[in-house]
Amino acid sequence: MAVQTVAPAADTPTVDLGPAVALSCRECGARSPLGPSFACPECFGPLEIAYDLPSGDPEALRKQIEAGPTNIWRYAPLLPVPADVASLPGLNPGWTKLVRADNLAAELGVTGGLHIKDDSGNPTHSFKDRVVAIAVQAARTFGFTTLSCSSTGNLAGAVGAAAARAGFRSCVFIPHDLEAGKVVMAAVYGGELVAIEGSYDDVNRFCSELIGDPVGEGWGFVNVNLRPYYAEGSKTLAYEICEQLGWRLPDQIVIPVASGSQLTKIDKGLKELIALGLVEEKPYRIFAAQATGCSPVAAAYKAGHDVVRPVKPDTIAKSLAIGNPADGPYVLDIARRTGGAVEDVSDAEVVDAIKLLARTEGIFAETAGGVTVGVLRKLLEKGLLDPAAETVVLNTGDGLKTLDAVAGTGPTATIRPTLASFREAGLA
Repeated sequence: MAVQTVAPAADTPTVDLGPAVALSCRECGARSPLGPSFACPECFGPLEIAYDLPSGDPEALRKQIEAGPTNIWRYAPLLPVPADVASLPGLNPGWTKLVRADNLAAELGVTGGLHIKDDSGNPTHSFKDRVVAIAVQAARTFGFTTLSCSSTGNLAGAVGAAAARAGFRSCVFIPHDLEAGKVVMAAVYGGELVAIEGSYDDVNRFCSELIGDPVGEGWGFVNVNLRPYYAEGSKTLAYEICEQLGWRLPDQIVIPVASGSQLTKIDKGLKELIALGLVEEKPYRIFAAQATGCSPVAAAYKAGHDVVRPVKPDTIAKSLAIGNPADGPYVLDIARRTGGAVEDVSDAEVVDAIKLLARTEGIFAETAGGVTVGVLRKLLEKGLLDPAAETVVLNTGDGLKTLDAVAGTGPTATIRPTLASFREAGLA
C-alpha cells in the first residue's frame, strides 16, 4: 500500500502545515488546495489531507519520533501541523497510557494479551483533545478568530480549553440535555456555550447553516469547515498504540463509533505506519462498538447493508449519540475489509461494563468506554473476536463526566463509628 502523496499545484498559495500538501476527495480523488473546506467541489464527497510524508530510513524516523515530546507532537512529521508546533501555546495532549489489562483478560477469558488505551488522561479527559489540537493549528493558519463546534459534550470542553490556551474566542453548541458534568466542564473555560433544543444532529445542522451566514465569518468549526484537519488527530491513537507495543500492530482493536471518524482515521494511521516501514505489515482486525439505543452502523452491518439508515438516539452513551453518522459507510467498509465486525450493547450492559472495568483494572470509564468493554465481552461470547489474539480496547473519556450512568452506586454500608457497628454490618 502506498502512502497518499500528491504534489501541490504551481498556483497554490503556500500554507505551512508541515507534510500536508492538498485536500483529496475520499470518493472521487479530486484534489484541491489546503483550506477551510470539508466537501469536494466536484462530487461533494468528504475531503481528507494528502501528504508528502517522509521517505527513506524507517529506523531514522523511529528515532526522530522517540526523541520528540511526550505528546502528539512527537508525530508532527506525519500530521498537518507546522514543524514548530511543539513551541506554540497549546494543551499538548496525547501519549496516554496503554494499560495491560490482565485482570480483565482473566475475567473475560482473553489469553492473547489485552490492553486498554486509556485516553481519559488527556487535558480535558477525553480523546477530543487530540483532534482539537490539530484543528487549532489549521485555525491559526487560515486566520480564524473564533473556534466553534457542534458537540455531544466532550468536544465542547476540548474546544473551550484549547481556545483559552491558544488565545481564541470560543462559541460551542450542544444538545440541551447533556450530562451536567460535561456542561459545567464546557462552560468553565469562559467561552460562549449555547444549548440547542434537539439532538446532536439538530445541533450539527444548525452549525452548517451558521457557517454559510455572514455572522459565521472568521469562525473555525473544528468538526465542520476544519474537519479534514481535525479528523487527523485520531491517527495519533494508532501511532501511540503501535509505538507503545514496541512498534508493532495489534491483532485486534475495539473502537467506539459516534460519527465513525475516529475509527476510519485509526485505520488510516495503521496503514501509514505500514507504508512508512515503521511497523511490520500483518493482518489486523477492527471492531466497531455502538450503544443499542443509537446503533445505525451496527444495524446496517448485521443486515448486510452498505447504506446506514439514520436513527433517533435514545441511550445513556450520549457521547456516541449521533443518529446520522457521517463516516458510517466507511466504518462498514473497514470492518468488513479487516475481518472485524460492528456490534452494539444495551444501556444496562454499558453500566455493567463500566463497573467491570473499574473493578478489574481501576479505570473509571465514561459511557463510551462502557460501550467498548461491553462490546468486547459480547464479541467474545459470540465467537467473533479471537481470545488468543492481542487485543486493544479504547476508553475515550473519564467516568467522572457521566456519573449519572452509575448514580445508583454508593456506600456498601452506613455504620456508627464503632467496631461493634462495623461487625454488625457483616464487614469484619
